[in-house]
Amino acid sequence: MTYIEAIKDGFSLVHRNWQLVLVQVGMVIVSTVGFFIIVGIPLAVAFIIFGIDLTRYTEIKDIFRILEAPSGIISRYLGLLLIVIVSFLLYIIMVSMLGVYVFGGFVGVIGRSLRDRTLKFRMHTFFEEAKRLFLRVLGFTAVTGIILIAAAFVLGVLGGGIAALVSFAQSRDSTLALFLGAFFSMILVIIAITLILGILSTALYGVASLFFKGTGPLKSFTEAIHYLAGNPLAFWLYTILFGGYILASFLVILLSYSLTLIPVIGTVLSFPYQLISYGFQTYLGLAIIAIVFTYYYSAEIPIEPVEPIIESPIPGPPEQEEDAKQDS
Repeated sequence: MTYIEAIKDGFSLVHRNWQLVLVQVGMVIVSTVGFFIIVGIPLAVAFIIFGIDLTRYTEIKDIFRILEAPSGIISRYLGLLLIVIVSFLLYIIMVSMLGVYVFGGFVGVIGRSLRDRTLKFRMHTFFEEAKRLFLRVLGFTAVTGIILIAAAFVLGVLGGGIAALVSFAQSRDSTLALFLGAFFSMILVIIAITLILGILSTALYGVASLFFKGTGPLKSFTEAIHYLAGNPLAFWLYTILFGGYILASFLVILLSYSLTLIPVIGTVLSFPYQLISYGFQTYLGLAIIAIVFTYYYSAEIPIEPVEPIIESPIPGPPEQEEDAKQDS
């Protein structure tokens, strides 16, 4: 399958399931309401107990002035502070679990729609797939997160080594230090971009393996590595899609910034534009998943052969059969 065919099929697939964009918007609304309930209420109680009048502190510098002596506040209201911290951690866990659940539903709906082109979007299908894939997607997310943390650690070690090398060269020759700093910084940026794109592309193709082949989290990741090693064009497809998504998001943000420059109309249009832009970015993200799934499906999942239909001869009327027997 060519890139153009995969892109066309991917956008067609998302267009048939455009309701997924509304599901994502609904998740954001639920997350926002959950923040005010889980975090906002304990924080408001904390401000009341601390005796802080919020109307007197409208700027960030006023809040920082309150926290100039945090040791006294912590020692006096340690219990309440722990409640606020626990509520914030609880909110992060809730949002993370909800995000994994919704992502599993996205994967299930797109994957099933790819297998059955006549399938239409139904919320029952979404919840069924989200529930079925939740644990496996959660495990896969944990594996990917550990690998990303390890990659960040490696990049940090390389960055520290480069800084030490440049510092040593600067004590010898400033010109050499400038050259080494620019050269190794460029090398580090290239390594970081390649590593991040490699992990993200492996993660997305791994999710495709997880759905279509039913493999476990770790097995799916290793399957994706083998697939990308044997099909480098799949990596470049994801790179093109990722670059297009970044470019489109940049243009959306640029247009949003230009709206703020308009005195009155810009403020009125800002809120609906944010909703439209978020829906547009969600649509593009779903399209990337659908395109990658389409490309992977065409290469890795064999097409079931269609057995030929053998038609039996149509028997003639009984009189014609008797005449044929008499003639013989």
